[in-house]
Amino acid sequence: MIIGVPKEIKTNENRIALVPAGAELLAASGHTVYVEKDGGVGSGFTDEQYIAAGAKILATADEVWAKAEMIMKVKEPIAVEWPRMRKGQVIYTYFHFAAAEELTKAVIASGAIAIAYETVQLSSGELPLLTPMSEVAGRMAVQEGAKYLEKVYGGRGVLLGGVPGVAPAKVVIIGGGVVGINSAKMAAGLGATVTILDISLDRLRYLDDVLAANVKTIYSNRYNILEAIQRADLVIGAVLLPGAKAPHLITRADLKRMQPGAVIVDVAVDQGGCVETIKPTTHENPTYFVDGILHYAVANMPGGVPRTSTLALTNATLPYALKLARKGWKQACKDDGALKLGLNVVEGKVVYPGVAEAFGLPLVDVGSVV
Repeated sequence: MIIGVPKEIKTNENRIALVPAGAELLAASGHTVYVEKDGGVGSGFTDEQYIAAGAKILATADEVWAKAEMIMKVKEPIAVEWPRMRKGQVIYTYFHFAAAEELTKAVIASGAIAIAYETVQLSSGELPLLTPMSEVAGRMAVQEGAKYLEKVYGGRGVLLGGVPGVAPAKVVIIGGGVVGINSAKMAAGLGATVTILDISLDRLRYLDDVLAANVKTIYSNRYNILEAIQRADLVIGAVLLPGAKAPHLITRADLKRMQPGAVIVDVAVDQGGCVETIKPTTHENPTYFVDGILHYAVANMPGGVPRTSTLALTNATLPYALKLARKGWKQACKDDGALKLGLNVVEGKVVYPGVAEAFGLPLVDVGSVV
């Protein structure tokens, strides 16, 4: 198979979808790997390293897209990339379709095969290609939240861990999944008073067993969310419905209950966010205020630590890429139920329920296209 790895062009996105070690494995298996010039520089990988691994460097993204049977990316194709997609081409990346109607329609129109990292799902329910970036984003949420609580950024001027004689900050985490538990570990480790809410009692029992004593678990409902956020210094949105739009659990009216200068970091922004007032931002302009509450909503948070993120992501995505390259997308998806769930759009047909539901589009049974 011919595999193309274009340079990421979303604002301040320095990750790359394939490291030299991955290129070496693919090339050794008889596949051709094209990498766009300087594609890995942001993550600390040079063109020379890719060449030594057996990859070939192409000068432009247009060349990479034109030659490749399968495109490997990190972030969803943005508008300037849409004309490069073509019928029958496999695009293997994060898509987050349910929060992006224009992108969804562009991929449908292209006839490409969209395999979304975020919906590849094991029988256990685990999302193996989302997990590493959720781990990064969960930890970064606390790091960024602590920074923006500083007065110079408009925050409340509160130190997350406090000091002897002064109470630590109160951190509220809505959602106890991978993002939530990583946020809780970081916040608790810094000494904050942490509350984590989830709708699964089994998950809350697990969190109660494994997290530090300064983390309390609360069942998530409307009343408990409102009670928690009105005392919070930092609120982290960590709710995920795989492949579907996130529910709005905090409304604009709820912001008036919060303390002025409190910070919201909504990690669910890729899926529309669990805060009504959230809108995607960039690493260049990461924050804005609504009703005195500072909102942080960078849609590619792990892009801020690209070396760590690239290595963590490719550890998870490469085994599936090898299957796709060796068997072709149809056979690979037939043989691997988790990968089959990654199919979202196939040659103009929406085959993932959450995407069809988000935009009222016809849903085609995935079994009819594989």
